[in-house]
Amino acid sequence: MQDLLPVHRLTRDLASAAHTLTADEARYLVDAYYMMQEDRIRSSAQVRALGENEEPHTVIQWLAEQSATLESQIKRALDKYASSDPVGEWSMSVCGIGPVIAAGLLAHIDIQKCPTVGHIWRFAGLDPTVKWEKKTKRPWNARLKTLCWKIGESFVKVSGNDKDVYGKIYIQRKEYEIARNDRGENAATAADVLTAKKIGKDTEAFKHLSEGKLPPGQLHARAKRYAVKLFLSHLHCVWYYSAYKTLPPKPYVVENLGHVNIIWPPNLDYVPGLREAIRAQGPWDV
Repeated sequence: MQDLLPVHRLTRDLASAAHTLTADEARYLVDAYYMMQEDRIRSSAQVRALGENEEPHTVIQWLAEQSATLESQIKRALDKYASSDPVGEWSMSVCGIGPVIAAGLLAHIDIQKCPTVGHIWRFAGLDPTVKWEKKTKRPWNARLKTLCWKIGESFVKVSGNDKDVYGKIYIQRKEYEIARNDRGENAATAADVLTAKKIGKDTEAFKHLSEGKLPPGQLHARAKRYAVKLFLSHLHCVWYYSAYKTLPPKPYVVENLGHVNIIWPPNLDYVPGLREAIRAQGPWDV
């Protein structure tokens, strides 16, 4: 049998040139990365399954190895793309955000169309007031919404890391959501869910909802969304300052409701001047 040729790795020059990718090209590579990741996981599982009974065929082993190589090379290119932008560098400084996610955020979001973080939340499908009505165009970007789901999962995984920020926010928020749920404060929401959706009466979810409480899975999802939305708020602050050299408009609750408990982004020194700009706005401890 003819020798199976390996996948060619990116040359140093080609990898370095990745910073010139357009947003469309970067989005394509992000999608390709995740598709190849799924293929690699399936190939590896097939190798393990075959290995239980017999030695996997050389072609099967080759496919698993090549999938892993392609995946790592795309990740390398996206690392160059994200690293060429200070917003990408700041994103990758956050525990749980790697080059693929950072590149995906850069490629999907246009800061010129997002004067407030609410625009990003809505574009990512994280605004609960926005509903997708039947026979209408989806009011959010499906790929960005999936990317934000991956961000939430990543924050959960790194929550035990000493350098983590948002995973710990997730844990704190989940404790808050559980306490609210136990006090019966989600009774109206639970009733609405039972009315709007067909849920089997023999399911665990129905048991919780019929008691006026949300199932654990929904509390988990709520806490993840909270952490992701806070991260996106910080991303918007960093991005807005990087683009316009001024801080974004103050949140509604600060400008109009007198709230002063602002959580500023971590790792401010990745964007020169941002720390000083925040300090000039008030007695912030940053």
